[in-house]
Amino acid sequence: MYKIAFVFLACLTVGVVSAAENWGQWRGPTYNGSSAETGLPATYAKETATWSTQLPGRSGASPVIWDDHIFLPSTNKVNKDLIALCVNRKDGKVLWEKVVAVGQDQSKGGNDNMAGCSAVTDGTSAIFLYGTGNLVAYDFSGKELWVRDLAKDYGKFAVMWHYSSSPLLFGGKLYIPVLQRDKNVYTGSPEDAAKNSDSYLLCIDPKTGKDLWRHVRPSDAVGETLESYCTPIPHTVNGRTELVLIGGDHVTAHDPENGKEFWRFGSWNPTKVNHVRLVPSVAIHDGIVYAPTPKHMFPFFAIKAGGEGDVTKTHLAWQLDKSVSPDVCTPLVYQNLLYILDGDSKSKRLYCVNPKTGDKIWDGQLPGMKTFWTSPIAADGKIFCINEDSELSVVQAGPEGFKILETSKLGDPKTYSSVAIAQKQVFVRTGTTLYCFGK
Repeated sequence: MYKIAFVFLACLTVGVVSAAENWGQWRGPTYNGSSAETGLPATYAKETATWSTQLPGRSGASPVIWDDHIFLPSTNKVNKDLIALCVNRKDGKVLWEKVVAVGQDQSKGGNDNMAGCSAVTDGTSAIFLYGTGNLVAYDFSGKELWVRDLAKDYGKFAVMWHYSSSPLLFGGKLYIPVLQRDKNVYTGSPEDAAKNSDSYLLCIDPKTGKDLWRHVRPSDAVGETLESYCTPIPHTVNGRTELVLIGGDHVTAHDPENGKEFWRFGSWNPTKVNHVRLVPSVAIHDGIVYAPTPKHMFPFFAIKAGGEGDVTKTHLAWQLDKSVSPDVCTPLVYQNLLYILDGDSKSKRLYCVNPKTGDKIWDGQLPGMKTFWTSPIAADGKIFCINEDSELSVVQAGPEGFKILETSKLGDPKTYSSVAIAQKQVFVRTGTTLYCFGK
């Protein structure tokens, strides 16, 4: 009897360990850029791809995968339509394609465009958000479930470089951060300018598309420094669940039930520099929030979560020199280590850091000449980093030292999407193509 029970439990354990994971949103199943997947491919050369699919246009949105479905926001390079794509994970064939908005102006915004937000899915629906404020949900067959126009409801997003904050789907609710300047940066009506006076966190019922609440997030930052392109990151500390945002010279933690602010850390910009938008999100591990700051002008902060009110003077765990703080890339937590990618074209360094103390364990320079606009992703003992020129570097994870396992030149320029990992496969979106590696 005991032997039979032991065999059953052993089989159950093996099944849990080897089960393939989905990648339901930008930072993956653990909200920190990592996956428990193992058995990933050993090589990522272009010619070894399981399949590749040409995309209708470029986008900074990363692939989102659930079972056999891949969801991708995109542009159409011919007519600048904003579209929603669903691709078959097994063979790369397009299952459906929907036009969400027609002929949107994408002339401003540098390298980004209006299709920069990654989709989210919970296995029943896929939700797409665009920099225009268009928000739409589809079922897996491509049937439209509901549609919203956030620009109509709350004004155009007042950000200079195209709104591209990926939404968060967590606890049965959809969270959309709008951290923006206090006036319209595009030509628009006075009504639009009036609506653009607040930054806010919006909570929506993902089944109906209806608002549950909207919480205004104040900031004493000025100008472009009010702008943030972050995604809310959830975690639980001392039995309390928090959603953490960064931008406007502050880190804030919010109640996922009503948006109420639990605590706030900042400001690191006492002279009110007004031209430094913030791109990356925080990473969180074991009750510590890891907060990057922009443009190598301020330190990298580790903040003890779970506080109340202004915790600037009481909850700093440690900080790193401003030269380490990444301007664009969100930090990665994997196997109890913190990884920071400074993707700037002058440095291109990956740091491995003790997450409890901030002590540097190792660092190394990644190959290539171009900037890393993407964030590092990890699984199977590997860290995946891809630069603007589609040079994919696979680095060995762990404390042993900096070691590049492989660098693959995929050959497609204008890559701004982070790698995604699901179902024992690795998905790489370049400027023109979606690649799948792994059988």
